[in-house]
Amino acid sequence: MTWWSRRFLEALDGLGLGGYRGSGQRSARAGHVLSLSVSTSLVTALVRDSGPDPHRTRIAVKAFESADWARIEQELASQAVFAAKLLAGELPADLEGVFTKLGLSLFPRTLREITMDCSCPGWEVPCRHLAAACQVLADSFDADPFTYLAWRGRTREDLLDRLRALRIHAADRETGPPTLADQLDSFWGERTEVAVTGGATAPVLDQLDPMGSVTDLLRPAYRAMTSRPRAEGGQ
Repeated sequence: MTWWSRRFLEALDGLGLGGYRGSGQRSARAGHVLSLSVSTSLVTALVRDSGPDPHRTRIAVKAFESADWARIEQELASQAVFAAKLLAGELPADLEGVFTKLGLSLFPRTLREITMDCSCPGWEVPCRHLAAACQVLADSFDADPFTYLAWRGRTREDLLDRLRALRIHAADRETGPPTLADQLDSFWGERTEVAVTGGATAPVLDQLDPMGSVTDLLRPAYRAMTSRPRAEGGQ
């Protein structure tokens, strides 16, 4: 069991939602949870019992708002260790501290942040069906830690894309725009050389990009320069 699945179950215990933990675990291990689906804020699961029809369970958690996720992502991107581990598919062990620093809680702290219900006739919350669903949910966090973050409002793809973009933006700000000195080699390497010889070659201005009326003004001067007789000795 990984730290995030263990912390999730501990959070449920702390909220008094750890009832039927043992029977729920046995039921989960016996394969009584037929399906489990995780989406933003909501987990739904079908859990088999002694009757012919499975019970439908729901576990809802309060997702973080977009503004909160923007702060979380900015904080994660600003710390190279967190960004590197997340981009490598890992949840850093001290990730919970990042949320705490921002005044948020990675795991539910109050009953206002999480609710459960089941279609069975029992009145306990959680009932054994919900307990089994919670156990399978914790197992899914072990298989893919980003499942928990998706439940709280940010999928793996969205989170990693935003972290990459923030890291690239930060790197661009650190290096700054290229200076003229940085571009001198490429600038001079791309210059166009035009041979100027007296009389035989077309005017230089005709070989360059059109310059409008400026070309017409300079043309007489170029003609005068290229029509001068060359001095003896090729000077």
